[in-house]
Amino acid sequence: QVQLVESGGGLVQAGGSLRLSCAASGSIFSINGMDWYRQAPGKARELVASITSGNSTNYADSVKGRFTISRDNAKNTVYLQMNSLKPEDTAVYYCHADLLRPGFRSAFSYWGQGTQVTVSS
Repeated sequence: QVQLVESGGGLVQAGGSLRLSCAASGSIFSINGMDWYRQAPGKARELVASITSGNSTNYADSVKGRFTISRDNAKNTVYLQMNSLKPEDTAVYYCHADLLRPGFRSAFSYWGQGTQVTVSS
C-alpha cells in the first residue's frame, strides 16, 4: 500500500505564508511527477503546481511568483511554499503523485487526503 500524507495547512492572514508538505510512504519503487491541486467550495479541483522527477516545474497563472514547489527525493516528499497569500487561495489542497511500485510496469496515481488552507482578509 502507498499513502500520501499532507501537513502544514491552517489559517493565515492575507499576505502571510504557509508551507505544505506531502510525504509518500509504503511500497514505492520510484516517483515520477508530483503535484499540488486545490479545490475551493463550489469549484472544480484545479492544478496549482507540478514538479517532474527531473525537477522541472509548472505553475498555474494565479500563483506564479508567489508559490514554489520543490521535492526531496530521498524523503519521497513534495513541498509547496506559499507566499503573499490571498483570500482567493482559500481551498483544500491535495497532493498527487504518479509512482512506480515494485513488480509493476505501469505507474499508479495516488492522492492525499487534503489539507485546509484558509486565508482571511
